[in-house]
Amino acid sequence: MKSNMVNAIRLLAKCSLAALLAIPAIAFAGEAAKVTAIWGKVEINGKAAVMDGAVQEGSSIKTGADSYIYMKTIDDGLLIVRPNSEARIVTYHVDKKDPANTSIKLELLNGVARSVSGSAVKLARQNFRFNTPVAAIGVRGTDFTVFTTADTTRIAVVEGGVVVSGFDGACSPQGRGPCEGGAATELFARQQGLLLQINKGQNKPQLLQAAAGLAPDAVAPPRPDEPGVKAVVGGSSAAVAPAVIDPNLDPTKVGGVKQTVAIGTTPGTNAGTGNSTGNGTGAGTGSGTGTGSGTGTGGAGVALTNTIIWGRWIDVLGQSAQFDVIKLEKDGATNVGLNNRYQVSVSKGAEWQVPTTGTMGFSLTDSQAVVVDQKGLEAAAKLENGKLQLDFAKSSFATSFDLLTGNERFALQAQGVVGANGTLAGGNQNTYPNNMQVNGAVTAEKGGTAAYVFSSRLDNAGNRYAYGVTYWNKK
Repeated sequence: MKSNMVNAIRLLAKCSLAALLAIPAIAFAGEAAKVTAIWGKVEINGKAAVMDGAVQEGSSIKTGADSYIYMKTIDDGLLIVRPNSEARIVTYHVDKKDPANTSIKLELLNGVARSVSGSAVKLARQNFRFNTPVAAIGVRGTDFTVFTTADTTRIAVVEGGVVVSGFDGACSPQGRGPCEGGAATELFARQQGLLLQINKGQNKPQLLQAAAGLAPDAVAPPRPDEPGVKAVVGGSSAAVAPAVIDPNLDPTKVGGVKQTVAIGTTPGTNAGTGNSTGNGTGAGTGSGTGTGSGTGTGGAGVALTNTIIWGRWIDVLGQSAQFDVIKLEKDGATNVGLNNRYQVSVSKGAEWQVPTTGTMGFSLTDSQAVVVDQKGLEAAAKLENGKLQLDFAKSSFATSFDLLTGNERFALQAQGVVGANGTLAGGNQNTYPNNMQVNGAVTAEKGGTAAYVFSSRLDNAGNRYAYGVTYWNKK
């Protein structure tokens, strides 16, 4: 009897010890996020998700058809899982006192998700990892969307940048932080219209044009109320670049233009004269004067021998693309401006160390523009009354023009910063006096040549956007 009593006490002690030893393991699975919105059928660890419910480290999130879940992370970041997707919060340990101890790892097994970095990620980017079945994604301080299957992953950046690598000997799924080896490839939000794709067995991602159906937003579009959503045109989000310092230039004080450019279907002729080998061709349509070296059938194309390469990188209004973005990069050109349809690049070695004093005014020489509605339907547009003035002493610029489409006229303007190497970076289009986003460059060609792409939301509801590219010569 006494022996049985002793054995029972020993068994109870062992059970109590086992329970006590289990407590630390449970404690380590801390809260990672809180559910802020749910639509449709969403499960967390196999149970229906609930509003304001805590999401623990190690949790699996699964969404059904037409189902979404928004989760606010403990460092005020955002994780959104879109329809027919499965994700996992592997770990979300935040050390506010010593960010070096922070460790955050997310996984997307299939479907589409969006990750917006919180404060802890921004302080410890080296300790953040977002895995898919085929890729490791690190951040440069970032807002990005991911689509994945078991064999293919595609990433688009809304703000900031990402670094992506396939899994190989130097980069394993079990790793912590980004993979920074030779196969790692970066993508930044300023490279609008591009995405990274990597397939199973590859270790280096490919940089692709975000053709219809490829972008994560095209596979599983965001809800209209998704935080930070601007518009979805042609399957990719039209994001707004961060604001820059207002240079306080008055666009009304800059000089006028010498000519008006109309983009339509009337053939134009390049003004450049070809050499004996036919060095390059112009492309595009419209009236105005081109700057191509060689002969072409449009006034809006530029040969690769010039310092500035600009035009359509995808088909617009039934007219084919004028160049291949990937080939340009391989040729050493630097992309300085890109929107959903147009691009400006500077050829290799053509960057200009701009003056530190003086000003320079430009005349609008040529342009292309289109207006796109919420359904992706395109309407022709043209530009009038263009103005561009650079103030080198203030490292600033101001530009404006009228955009005409149908019977409507929109007065668009932007101010921004002139970089030391001639880049033009406009301020946030939602910050007065800007109402369009501008990115491009100025070079020393012909005593001063400039080009920039622009995009503008034409109504408060975001139902229509204008996209275009402009080309300027010094007065």
